[in-house]
Amino acid sequence: MQTIVIGHLNPDMDSICSALAYAHLKRVTGTPDVVAARAGHTNERIDFVLHKFGVEPPVFLSDLSDRVSDVMERDVICVEADSTVYDAIHLLEVRRLRGLPVVDKKRRLLGLLSGFKISHYLFPPREEADTARRITASLSCIVDTFGGKVLTGKLPNDSLEYVLVIGAMNAETFTARVALERPEQLVLFVGDREDIQRLAIAAGVRAIVVTGNLAVAPAVQDAARAAGVILITSPHDTAITLDLARGAVRVGRMLEPEHLTFTPETLLEHVREKAAHSAAFVFPIIDEEGVLVGILAKSNLLKRAERQLILVDHNEFSQAVKGADKVRIVEILDHHRIGGLATDAPILFWNNPVGSTSTIVALCYEQAGVPIPSHIGGLLMAGLISDTLNLKSPTTSLTDRRILQQLTEITGVDPTQLAEEIFSVGSPLLTLTPEQVIIADCKEYEEQGVRFSISQIEELSFSHLPEKQEALLQSLGEHQRRKSLFFAALLVTDINTQVSLLLCRGKPEFLRRIDFPSLGPHLWELVGVVSRKKQLLPYLLQFLDREPKT
Repeated sequence: MQTIVIGHLNPDMDSICSALAYAHLKRVTGTPDVVAARAGHTNERIDFVLHKFGVEPPVFLSDLSDRVSDVMERDVICVEADSTVYDAIHLLEVRRLRGLPVVDKKRRLLGLLSGFKISHYLFPPREEADTARRITASLSCIVDTFGGKVLTGKLPNDSLEYVLVIGAMNAETFTARVALERPEQLVLFVGDREDIQRLAIAAGVRAIVVTGNLAVAPAVQDAARAAGVILITSPHDTAITLDLARGAVRVGRMLEPEHLTFTPETLLEHVREKAAHSAAFVFPIIDEEGVLVGILAKSNLLKRAERQLILVDHNEFSQAVKGADKVRIVEILDHHRIGGLATDAPILFWNNPVGSTSTIVALCYEQAGVPIPSHIGGLLMAGLISDTLNLKSPTTSLTDRRILQQLTEITGVDPTQLAEEIFSVGSPLLTLTPEQVIIADCKEYEEQGVRFSISQIEELSFSHLPEKQEALLQSLGEHQRRKSLFFAALLVTDINTQVSLLLCRGKPEFLRRIDFPSLGPHLWELVGVVSRKKQLLPYLLQFLDREPKT
């Protein structure tokens, strides 16, 4: 069972750092296969912190919906195109399979070999029975199928069309029968009938198989050798030898002309729709180069991915990675309001009104009696500093201050210097497009039947905002329309002055309710407001029940 520790969509510093730190704690306390993940891309500030403390970014997971890779069989039984039907039949029997994928030397999928296709070849309809005597194979493979022994000549390895004939007739009839075919294509199966053997040699057939382990006269061997006819003996009687010989056909000549394939990343929901209308017994799974990497039977579609979720820094599905509602959630660590998320069973839910989820994770280490390694301490410091604006945010608690002091002692890093380094890296207004600014740290909410979003970025000053303002408002409006939101807001916070500017697009009636000082259309100044969750969100929520929602 894989456990995924993951933060919210459009992750911020706290979301990334708390996921990494908590995943580490779960691993060292005995939980197997724990993976730290992220539901969105990092930014320059996050990358700086990860590099500073020598930590790799969490795994990127954009969708947790079940995929083919979650349930497919990876130990694939397959055959190469130049394998014989004889070998394939035995593999099907031993493995109790209904069919086999057929691949080339580089394991690239060529098609499927089905039991039905083999049965049709071995037992053709009466009207097609005459074709059963014609096979395309190498003579060496034909002889191998029945365990024959060569008396004269050398077996060729070239795959050619041969006509299999049984010499169970009188000499006159046999002569007439041989005359109907090209002698170099004929392979004769006969017992110890020396007259038929000599007639076949005289006719110049390609090979003679003497069945039943019967002796071949030295004179016949000499004649065959002189005529260039290959002479072979079989340990089996004529009927069995011929049946086995027909198994020498290469499976590459029996591929199903149509078959459904999927990639490991294909959503199982999509596969179920396709499979429901398909008569196929299995579905090959191939990578981008066509290489066979797995197989999916219809029974596999009943399985579920063996994984579970731990959510950090959020507790609402509207902010969670896609597909989170289809995976079992076993823990939640958060410091935001409690949303509408429900679970099927009791879980560990630690919701603490502190300034960051990183603070909660540090408390988890404390509670478990596990020392915090220096690099993990650095991550927790960065998450705490970023979310509390280095303890200047009104969300800061006494617990945050105590934890930051402990982390300082563990890492030997000065928090004020770290804060300056973090916030001086990668101004969002300068390094991101307007569209990216909106979604970089955007949280969607649903309240009183309406959906809305609030984004936030932190800057060292507002000096770059005037030149970006119009483009930001345009992108904000497009974001609101594309997502069908009641309103979309962007909070730009100056971490030095503790002042924020609010850009908001939405219903005019709603916007008129905002009573902060206006600096222009869709722009307000919010002195002392730096927290989205504790200051801006409650302020905006009070207006939702005063305006129509359509």
